[in-house]
Amino acid sequence: MNISLTPELEAFVQKQVESGLYHSQSEVIREGLRLLKRFNDHSEEYKLWLNEQIAIGLGQLDNGQSLTASGARERIRNKAQKFMKPPV
Repeated sequence: MNISLTPELEAFVQKQVESGLYHSQSEVIREGLRLLKRFNDHSEEYKLWLNEQIAIGLGQLDNGQSLTASGARERIRNKAQKFMKPPV
């Protein structure tokens, strides 16, 4: 595989290697791709959860149960914060 990076990204990768945190440019790129994969996995999980919550809310409305906007907003914010925390 052959990839092209912008000069800014090349400089960033080189700086990471020079910092001693990574032994090679390939190691930096692999770590970046792992983080991107983790982010995408969490994003998909969040979308599935959000769709489930929408279905539950619509079901409640169909059954005449009231759902306050502030309550729904708070539940979504709490869940979103869990998914948006940076990986450790």
